[in-house]
Amino acid sequence: MSEGQENEVQETAAPAAKAESITIFVGGGKLVTTHASFKPKTHPEFGVGDTVRVHYKIKEGDKERVQSYEGTVTSIRGSGAGRTFKVRRISHDIGVERIFPFESPLIAKLEVVRKGRVRRAKLFYLRHKSGKEGRIKEQFQEHPGAAAKAQAKVKVKAEKAPKAEKPAKAEKGKKKAKSA
Repeated sequence: MSEGQENEVQETAAPAAKAESITIFVGGGKLVTTHASFKPKTHPEFGVGDTVRVHYKIKEGDKERVQSYEGTVTSIRGSGAGRTFKVRRISHDIGVERIFPFESPLIAKLEVVRKGRVRRAKLFYLRHKSGKEGRIKEQFQEHPGAAAKAQAKVKVKAEKAPKAEKPAKAEKGKKKAKSA
């Protein structure tokens, strides 16, 4: 093959009516295959700084089991099917980071343990922190009905025990006029 043929890009696609997959060939080798019927997994929404528990399928010989891995999400990178997230946890005083693909069929379940409040997209500074320094503040989200619920409680308490009117207090410390 000549050098000109190696850089040629060929695209093969099914007719528009049957667009099941598109394969791009570069230099005679298969580069990317995308499926139109690709449906992304539905994980709960989480972000950097959140503590998540990933239930991951592990194959040991002919047996398969599910193991959970809980830690802080330190980064999310990529988009689409190639999107990944990095989870960091401390195991026996050693920091362990693991990268999980969003669309991995080996992820059995993903649950958000707590939401963290951070102002960075990547939390690599946590690698150099330990103990209290490495903590992330929790993000508290008030539910839309929480304010109405609190007001209703106050109203119920007010109805149950009405406040008794207190008699007016006598003014203290009034100076008596001195008679001359």
